[in-house]
Amino acid sequence: MTESTDPQSTGPAAEDRKLITLARSTRARNGVPEGAAVRDETGRTYVAGTVDLGSLKLSALQTAVAMAVASGAKSLEAAAVVTEAGTAADADRAAVRDLGGPQTPVLLAGPDGTLRLTTPAG
Repeated sequence: MTESTDPQSTGPAAEDRKLITLARSTRARNGVPEGAAVRDETGRTYVAGTVDLGSLKLSALQTAVAMAVASGAKSLEAAAVVTEAGTAADADRAAVRDLGGPQTPVLLAGPDGTLRLTTPAG
């Protein structure tokens, strides 16, 4: 995992900040533990929160990837998850990797929207 602390950078690029903002908004609006957003190869975004039903449990990032697949996305450019966790779960990174490939960046932000780290899905 690599931290996104590039001294030349002022933070994540505008499109990545948008993913974090969308994920954060979904988390807050739905009152769920995590919010996530992914951007596909055409620039479309898919946003989701944690799913916790008796018969179905998906993390926010798994749900966002599933929404992208169900909408016809062929690849992912980036993924973001807003959570209190300190790392992106292996299952979340695997879902991103399955659609986007091992180099797809997974942005992890805290509930306040602060980017904590960026790691490749692979």
